[in-house]
Amino acid sequence: MPSLEKLQMYIDAEWQAPASGEYIETSNPFTGKPWGLVPRGNASDVDRAVGAAHKAFTSGEWPKLTATSRGHMLRRLGDLVAENADHLGEIEVKDNGKLIAEMAVQTKYAAQWYYYFGGLADKVEGGVLPIDKADHFAYTTHEPLGVIAMIIPWNSPLLLLTWKLAAALAAGNTVVVKPSEYTSASTLEFAKLVEQAGFPKGVFNVVTGYGQEAGEPLVTHKDVAKVAFTGGSESGTRVYEKAASGLKKVSLELGGKSPNIVFADCNMENAVMGAVSGIFAATGQTCIAGSRLLVQESIHDEFAEKLVAFAKTAKMGDPMSMDTQVGPVTTPPQFEKILSYMDVAKADGAECVLGGKRADRSECGDGWFVEPTVYTGVKNSMRIAQEEVFGPILSIIPFKDDEEAIEIANDVIYGLAAGLWTSDIGRCIEIPKRIKAGTVWVNTYRAVSYMAPFGGYKTSGLGRESGKDSIYEYMQTKTVWISTSKETANPFILK
Repeated sequence: MPSLEKLQMYIDAEWQAPASGEYIETSNPFTGKPWGLVPRGNASDVDRAVGAAHKAFTSGEWPKLTATSRGHMLRRLGDLVAENADHLGEIEVKDNGKLIAEMAVQTKYAAQWYYYFGGLADKVEGGVLPIDKADHFAYTTHEPLGVIAMIIPWNSPLLLLTWKLAAALAAGNTVVVKPSEYTSASTLEFAKLVEQAGFPKGVFNVVTGYGQEAGEPLVTHKDVAKVAFTGGSESGTRVYEKAASGLKKVSLELGGKSPNIVFADCNMENAVMGAVSGIFAATGQTCIAGSRLLVQESIHDEFAEKLVAFAKTAKMGDPMSMDTQVGPVTTPPQFEKILSYMDVAKADGAECVLGGKRADRSECGDGWFVEPTVYTGVKNSMRIAQEEVFGPILSIIPFKDDEEAIEIANDVIYGLAAGLWTSDIGRCIEIPKRIKAGTVWVNTYRAVSYMAPFGGYKTSGLGRESGKDSIYEYMQTKTVWISTSKETANPFILK
């Protein structure tokens, strides 16, 4: 067996071994075999990283920089990301099994966040208040919070890190990142680009390891001002509880069970493509997956037949091949979870009309592959319709009219995203108003932008990422009062 590549953590601009001296194997989901060793960080490593970030925030070069200078650094980082996009994408494919066809686009596009927030860095303005107190002048400023803890999931580590990092650095904060123990390699490689961009030491740090051993100490560290987390709703709730003990600010981008609603007046070919994109792209391993397909009764059978026929053509196999359309599941536990939900669906009475098993195709080798799976006869009360599977499993649910579609769409604990397919302009405008979700796509699906705020309703999270207002998620407002009076009023009376 060939020797495994041993990675190191990035703390205070130095590559460091873990205090424990222990490592975690990271595997290629396509081959099912380990290829590298990730440092198994613990509270000691976290303390070093947070200490470095706190020092960088309170002293040294970083706090002396103007917002314009921070913006220049972010734009340089964007250039480096664009130049190294193919390399970063290949690392992600090896570590998490995402398709190179998608990662080649995604890593290039990530550079736009650094350009956008680089430009925004010196556009954050306070204001003079038309205050109602005589002999007083008052104004507001917006200031960075301090050390930001960022906990990143395994499905799209670099993009989801970028959504947080660009805004946090533009605002003037320092950062400690804890990527998933399954997919740490791309974040560590990205740290090299941060260094090349000229960011001062301690501004950006990466600690790897398990959630309980490294993530929890990071969330609860006394010098962490905010926690930015992306992951499952259950894990997010635990992070929220731990952060609350220190009254830390928190933003959470959590799970979803998104409705993709197809009306009888839709362009059927486009809607079929949108439904397939919503669930089988990224092997369903995305929080915005349109895993509940709501189809109007009058076209239900025809639509399901067309969708299944199209989904059958999806090419599975090596994610490094540009023509592969469905890749492997990223982790063994997730692979087993997805298979278990097939048993749940069967027990609940759903009818499997496509897939429903592990993929045993020769082109899938020894990887963790699941056949694209479609269920009909699904009631919204079934577990398969209520619980986030995070895999290529689609539940088709019929509805009669607009009111029932909206009722079913909102009848889950989640509210991250939704889709709508119709040619009726009235529906295009009115139905999104009534869908309880942070993003609603109309006649499209899975569109994101650095300009567009993203986040959830209900148990799908708190706060927003991307868009100009998201920089304020990493800042606090200060009010300054200046008396212009030459006399001091009665000190025992509120002015």
